[in-house]
Parts: sequence; C-alpha cells; structure tokens
Amino acid sequence: MNMMSLKGFARAMRRRLRDEPHLRLAAARADAFLVSYPKSGRTWLRYLLSCYFAESARLGFEPDLTSTFRVLPNFDRDPVRGIDAFVGRTGDAALPLILVSHLPYRERLFLNRPVLFLIRDPRDVIVSAYFHATRHKKSFAGDMAAFLDEPKYGLAALTGYLNSWAAGLAGRPHHLISYEHMLGQPMPTIAGILSFLGVKAEGDVLARAVAAAQFDRMRDKERDGGIPGHDYDRQDDQSLRMRSGKAGTFGQWMSPGQADLVLDRCRAELSPRALTLLAATGIDL
Repeated sequence: MNMMSLKGFARAMRRRLRDEPHLRLAAARADAFLVSYPKSGRTWLRYLLSCYFAESARLGFEPDLTSTFRVLPNFDRDPVRGIDAFVGRTGDAALPLILVSHLPYRERLFLNRPVLFLIRDPRDVIVSAYFHATRHKKSFAGDMAAFLDEPKYGLAALTGYLNSWAAGLAGRPHHLISYEHMLGQPMPTIAGILSFLGVKAEGDVLARAVAAAQFDRMRDKERDGGIPGHDYDRQDDQSLRMRSGKAGTFGQWMSPGQADLVLDRCRAELSPRALTLLAATGIDL
C-alpha cells in the first residue's frame, strides 16, 4: 500500500470510528434496512418506494433523484443523502425509517433490525459495476477480464459480500427481493415489500409510483439533475445509473467464457445459504 493509500485508509478509519456511535443510534430507530451489493438495482427500488411513501404520507413533493434521499436515506452521515436528510425526523409524516446501505454485514452496526435484501444476477451486476467503475467513477481502466479479478470491485468482492449477508440474515426478519422479479412484476413486488413493513398497500398510489419510476422517466431525471455527490458525463449512456433497465444483457459486454466464470466462481465461493439467496434471481446454479 503506497503513502497516498495509507493516508486514505487512515482517514476512512477515523471517519468510521467517529460515525459509528451515531449510526448505531440510527439503526436502533430504524424500521428496516434496505441492503444490496452495489449495482443491483437499488436506485430504482429506492426511487419507486420514495414515490409511494411521498404520496401515501402526504409529504407534499414528488421525489426526484435528490429528494428521494429525504424519504429513504443512506445509512451514513452525508447531509444530503444520509440519515439527517430524512424528512420523517421533522413534522408529522407517518413515514417508516428505511435506512439504505451497501455495507457488508456487521452485527453491531445493523443490530437486530429487519432487512429488505435486494439481489440480482451476478453477471449483470458485474457488467453494471464495470461501467460504473470505468465510465461513472473512472476509478478503473482495465478490460472486463482484469475487472473480474480486481479485488475491490470484481468477483471476490461480490461473493464475499453475499456470504457476509447470507450469514447475517439468518435468524432475523428479512424479505428477499430479486431485481428480475421486480422488473417483470413491479406491482406485486412492491406490495410484498409494503406487507413486510406492516404497511397496507394503497393500490392507486402504488400504480402511480410504479408509473413514476419507469426507466425512461428516471433516465430523463438523471440526465437533467444527476445524482448528488457524483460528477460524471450524463450524456454518456454507459456512465448513467439508469444505464440499461433490463435483465440478462450481460452477454453484450462479456464473453460466454467470462459469463460462465462468474457462475463457476459463485458456485465455488458462495456458502449454501448465499447460493439460496442468489437462486431467487432465477439463474441455474
């Protein structure tokens, strides 16, 4: 690790130690966590739920890709996207506190709170992560083959994350959501989430939320306003968070051998419980 990396690591550790007591207090108040590995469809699910709750709780605004964090905040201290942005902290809004996170499982951080866990075909996840790293964040410059072996972003990171949460979900209330099912059947998927949260779904409100969160509408919002905290070329389709909005398109960007490698590594490295989670996507493991 070079000197710059050591300094960055030290800053991150100081921030983590500083923020952790605040995060544990927030976790204790949370109605649920929404957890996923990056690039599993979280932006879409957060936005869809925020549209539903903004209307059902009469918040007085239609969310965009910034104000969505006021309804479902990140599990962090960011003033725009994090816990302190939550609109339910002020006023009389009847709004559940759903904290959204990509963090690996840690019992002392997530406590015993219920979890909504979002899962997606790992081949599509890797492709989306590749474009996020190369075009959105510009933090990686290699090809797909190199990306698969990159320890921070590639297959080892994905399987390690899924193993940690597969163990963490055992014995706690949780609801599994697959991106593929949400794409094909958004109404029953969101109704199931609301039921898990103890919220009676309002059919008309749910239908309007699903319509508001259609891919093209969200892509237009992203092109217009971007994502807070991110500076990127919003005219480049492959750099957008709203990049594809489809399932099973990995074959456009990785070879058949690379796609097989992803599944082979999942079979070899994932725990039986993690493989069960992944089976919800409908892939053959």
